[in-house]
Amino acid sequence: MKQYQKLLLGFVLGIIVGLIAYYSVPEKTYPFMKTVTDFCTLTGAIFLKLIFMVVVPLLVSALILGVYELGKGRDLGKVASKSLIYTVALSTIAALLAITLTNVLQPGVGLEFDPEALARNQGVLAINKNVAAAQDKAWYTYITELLPQNPIDSAARAFSGELIPLMVFTLMFGYALSLVIKEKENPLIKMFETVFDASLKIIDWAMILAPYGIFAIVFNTTYRMGAGFLANVAYFAGVVVLSLLIQQFVVYGLFLKVFAKTSPWQFFKDCREAYVYAFSTASSNATLPITLEVAEKTLKLPSKVSRFVLTCGASANQNGSGLYEGAVVLFLAQAFGVSLSFDQQIVVVLTAVLGGVGTAGVPGGTLPVIAIMCINVGVPVEGMGLILGVDRFLDMCRTTLNVSGDLVIAKLVSSSVTEEDIHNTPGIAS
Repeated sequence: MKQYQKLLLGFVLGIIVGLIAYYSVPEKTYPFMKTVTDFCTLTGAIFLKLIFMVVVPLLVSALILGVYELGKGRDLGKVASKSLIYTVALSTIAALLAITLTNVLQPGVGLEFDPEALARNQGVLAINKNVAAAQDKAWYTYITELLPQNPIDSAARAFSGELIPLMVFTLMFGYALSLVIKEKENPLIKMFETVFDASLKIIDWAMILAPYGIFAIVFNTTYRMGAGFLANVAYFAGVVVLSLLIQQFVVYGLFLKVFAKTSPWQFFKDCREAYVYAFSTASSNATLPITLEVAEKTLKLPSKVSRFVLTCGASANQNGSGLYEGAVVLFLAQAFGVSLSFDQQIVVVLTAVLGGVGTAGVPGGTLPVIAIMCINVGVPVEGMGLILGVDRFLDMCRTTLNVSGDLVIAKLVSSSVTEEDIHNTPGIAS
């Protein structure tokens, strides 16, 4: 059985067994299920930590090597500019798609709920606390915080908001290396190549546990939520999923066909392993090692391009998150009867595009951004309680689109780099 088939089997069995357990052996009636879910939590946590533990060394080594190789061949500006153009274009289309479908289908109109109960929701209170802290910052701190004072400290706190500053340092350091290193076989570059290869070796170990880890994660999620978790806002969830599907198969498909001259269906088929990981973990960062392997081993993309685009894209290209943020704000505006003008909706689109760039690639990373967007357009932030029940499921869906978007952009950019560029770039193995 192929690896992606094992992953898919673990995922499907997790849903089926989780639903059966939810309705036949609820934890309140059968206390032993607490031990079962604890064991699944342990299995899933070991699997995820095996991946997360190498994200920082893998990201740093891959990005330094990618930028160094591009800088040596003076292709960095071309690749970076094309990546930025495709990212902004696809993110803008995603946000506009979400706003359009939410306006047309109006999932928030006529929704009945208790505003006071929502305001007391613990999840909402936690989000409000984070938003208050963010709003106290001066505008210029958002720029200065991109430059880490201590890159080692940023690496240690990568999953606590310091990942993007770490990436900024890595980009600068990699480019600086391309300017100061003259010899072809430099020991420092060899060291980073070894770190990259060793990180992938640990991922190979994690792959052995992957089917069981994915089963455990999906089982626990399904067992806790059951099939009725979509009941209150099923229509809204359906609109979001529809938007994500259109972005994936229509928008991405057209871009691949027109600009990369490749078959979208074959491309999506080749990427299925990364999609399963993304959906199961709901984290672009956790999926990054798998995405890099898929890009280089399955899609056969040039490593100098894929390492740069994918490591940056794990945090800076969040099409699915931008789409979701726009849909949520408009949905909550409809639910509270807040009429947003055309200008306000344009602001929502622009903020969603920028928010997609700055959203953390971890589960729930979009929620603080959505809260700030709600405040900016006058939508009560306590409405966030309406979506918390389905956010995990939709997080899994939009993370899959985020990862797919990274791979699509890597393919689009790679298609613009000729074989001659690849072979003539110093320090790159063909």
